[in-house]
Amino acid sequence: MKFTFIAGSNRQGATSTKLCEYLQHLLEERGHSVDLIDLYQHPVPFYSPGESYSGHEGLARLGTSAKEAEGLILASPEYHGGMSGVLKNALDHLSQEHFSGKPVLSISSAGGAVGVSSLGQMQAIVRNLHGINSPEWISIGGSQRRRFEDYLDESEAGSFHDLEERIARVLESFVKLTGLIHRPYGE
Repeated sequence: MKFTFIAGSNRQGATSTKLCEYLQHLLEERGHSVDLIDLYQHPVPFYSPGESYSGHEGLARLGTSAKEAEGLILASPEYHGGMSGVLKNALDHLSQEHFSGKPVLSISSAGGAVGVSSLGQMQAIVRNLHGINSPEWISIGGSQRRRFEDYLDESEAGSFHDLEERIARVLESFVKLTGLIHRPYGE
């Protein structure tokens, strides 16, 4: 299956982006195709209704990748109880043609315990674009973020086994949902 990730941070090496890279690795290990769109590396212009953005490479890639995907994963850091403006701006450029009938997994990274507010906002946008929200989500926060940060000491790596198991379980559930939705009718 083909998945598109939209990593909505405007910071190089963001924890939410590194979490996407980890999920990408897990999916590719299982033979799935993944296009990770890192909005830090590939920014899109500020959305303005009525503006023509034809010819903008970042928007063309975002739109094409979202259309071609069988499942979408949205990732955001949680800022002041909400998703990043960078991700919201990118989603404003997309429409029902990119989301309708597609499963979407929302993930967040928060400085506190979890990023529930940003997850709720992402899921509201998915509903408005006629996407199908995964019943599960992934939110990491506090000390869990260290698993995805560059300065993780190798001696700490084993202490994140429960987190990695939870992430793998949620991802597997999302892959199954995507497969069920894209199965031809009657199979």
